[in-house]
Amino acid sequence: MAVLSLGIDCGSTTVKGALFDGEEIVKTMLLPTSARPGRRMKEIYDALYNEDVGYVVTTGYGRELLKESDKRVTEITCHAQGAHFLAGSLGGLIDIGGQDSKAILLEPNGHVKDFLMNDKCAAGTGRFIEMMCRILECSGDELDTFKQTGEPVDITSMCTVFAESEIISLLAQGADRGDIALGVIRSICRRTASFALKLPMEGRVFFSGGLARFNVFKENLSNMLDREVVTHPQSQLCGAIGAAVIGYRQIK
Repeated sequence: MAVLSLGIDCGSTTVKGALFDGEEIVKTMLLPTSARPGRRMKEIYDALYNEDVGYVVTTGYGRELLKESDKRVTEITCHAQGAHFLAGSLGGLIDIGGQDSKAILLEPNGHVKDFLMNDKCAAGTGRFIEMMCRILECSGDELDTFKQTGEPVDITSMCTVFAESEIISLLAQGADRGDIALGVIRSICRRTASFALKLPMEGRVFFSGGLARFNVFKENLSNMLDREVVTHPQSQLCGAIGAAVIGYRQIK
């Protein structure tokens, strides 16, 4: 009898895969999406699939691109189930992806009660941070070190194009790059919190996506939401994990 399920989440920036045995995630994989997301999904499928896999669920922007998929589920549902698996009962979830951000209101069992999605503007997404790091010549690994000594510089524009010009201007004026980075991060968190608070979230909020690995984002979001924000070492894999959890239920 098949004992594993495979979840694959094809996002705009990365493709994630997760194998689930009904109790724990036994193996994961992450690749950059590149210009051929379907090929990346197949690479993850080929690397993780084995004879014990009984069901494959795909999610994300490219969920229709893998012909081997048994079921295709929206990323909203998969992120909700993944967050519930990783953190238990939650009031809500915030996901900051490469090109969009999501706020999801959750039932105690991880089912979706309501959600909002911002997919019209790159401001407040991972692309915005990539732009900032490129101009400031810093790596993502430096973001948490900036908060130890820095004083955020206010960034007045949240349009990616205008913010880029503003950052360049601040550098020309001699502003510290760490202070600029903190200002950008604070602006993103303020925008995300304002967006999420349109939903009546209560209790803990789970933070997923690649930016969830940085404490500076979690702390800013917690302050602006005025509630506990929790993450997990596998937060970036939340969608793939949720897809695998859903797949395992199909096996049973």
